[in-house]
Amino acid sequence: MFSSLTPDDWTVISLSLKVSLVAVTAMLPIAFALAWILARGRFPGKLLLDALVHLPLVVPPVVTGWLLLILFGINGPIGRWLDQWFGVTLLFRWTGAALAAAIMAMPLMVRAMRLSIEAVDRRLEQAAQTLGASRLRSFLSISLPLSLPGILAGAMLGFARSIGEFGATITFVSDIPGETRTLPIAIYAALQVPGAEMSVSRFAIISVLLSLGALLLSEILARRVAQGRMPHVL
Repeated sequence: MFSSLTPDDWTVISLSLKVSLVAVTAMLPIAFALAWILARGRFPGKLLLDALVHLPLVVPPVVTGWLLLILFGINGPIGRWLDQWFGVTLLFRWTGAALAAAIMAMPLMVRAMRLSIEAVDRRLEQAAQTLGASRLRSFLSISLPLSLPGILAGAMLGFARSIGEFGATITFVSDIPGETRTLPIAIYAALQVPGAEMSVSRFAIISVLLSLGALLLSEILARRVAQGRMPHVL
């Protein structure tokens, strides 16, 4: 199967991996912060914040792409500011595809991390602080390592979701070969061409393998961390 891939096919695959990796890397600290706030915070509007975080799961992806187009387009409030001050344009660029993938992956990442944070026994943190550890040290030495399985699981789930992202991406950045044509968009484009069934099959199989590999890796890493088989990062 891989021997029959053309240079254009490899471009699609490498672009999909780049978009997914950038999306997950950029969203990881934001997702963890949101997960921590939702798990530990007590404030007015928490229910609304929770709903907004999970909104991309329930609204049509095209709606998410349309909202990104309004906000980050050339005439959008954020898009205009990025262009005027930094010369950055996300519209019709692979970076825009990464943004769309990150937004769509965010709910899954936050959910996995939140469950892991909520499972941390807060009495351990209180005991550490009683023994003189600062809040920061308690967080770095106890809370973060214990929630690491959820962080890894969230990252892998986000990667798998990013690989499969289609609706928001094509609405926001369109289909530009070599720039925004990721695997799902390539499958859609090939479906419009008579006699391109082999290309559709190859891209579909590769998408399934990448997503399945990410899910399996998520489970393996989470179990290894939970069982203490990986050295602490701190």
